[in-house]
Amino acid sequence: MSLAKLKKELRSLANPEKAKVYQRFFKTGKGHYGEGDIFLGITVPEQRKIAKKFYKNLTLQDIQKLLSSKIHEERFTALEALNFMYEKNVSERKNIFDFYLDNTSRINNWDLVDTSAPYILGEYLFNRNKSILLKLSKSQNLWEKRISIIATFYFIKHSRFEETLKIAEILMNDKHDLIHKAVGWMLREVGNKNLFVEENFLKKHYKKMPRTMLRYAIEKFDDEKRKMYLRGKISV
Repeated sequence: MSLAKLKKELRSLANPEKAKVYQRFFKTGKGHYGEGDIFLGITVPEQRKIAKKFYKNLTLQDIQKLLSSKIHEERFTALEALNFMYEKNVSERKNIFDFYLDNTSRINNWDLVDTSAPYILGEYLFNRNKSILLKLSKSQNLWEKRISIIATFYFIKHSRFEETLKIAEILMNDKHDLIHKAVGWMLREVGNKNLFVEENFLKKHYKKMPRTMLRYAIEKFDDEKRKMYLRGKISV
């Protein structure tokens, strides 16, 4: 019953004009990374509000059904609900962690990864063996690779950088723009915590980094330093 009510509430907020914008923004056309995704046109705050309202009455089976939907907002709301379930139910965290890994094929757009990977995988693995992230970083699946680096955002917030830098090296030669952006973003976050660590990494790798990755990583640098990196003039 709660699942049906959640779906009904989502549909009540549908906005066809926003849906058209989201379909373009999330690259849902043929051959693009979000091909076939259907949008209702619901904002993120609205989805989070619904997730918070319903999560206590949802089961993992309900979350599974939502993740199996072709409707993007149903998958996003499912992951937001899963975040709440993970946070509030300490005894269930292992089950939720395993469930998340079993469903990476449905966590299949950049916003779905970014809204969930740090708060479930990152939090769970912080004081545990992190080898699963290295395995995901070497996956043939675009979204599993993005999960591997974005999950480390939780580590960065707690001033742990080792896994972020190791995965950044693995993904250095990846071909996809969404991976370049994710790695650059995480390197920038490392710099926000410890600029020396970020620059030490950049000085070793910046000349061979994809341009987008480098631009994201140095976005907060002052103009002069940023131009020096982009021109390849930083001394090692």
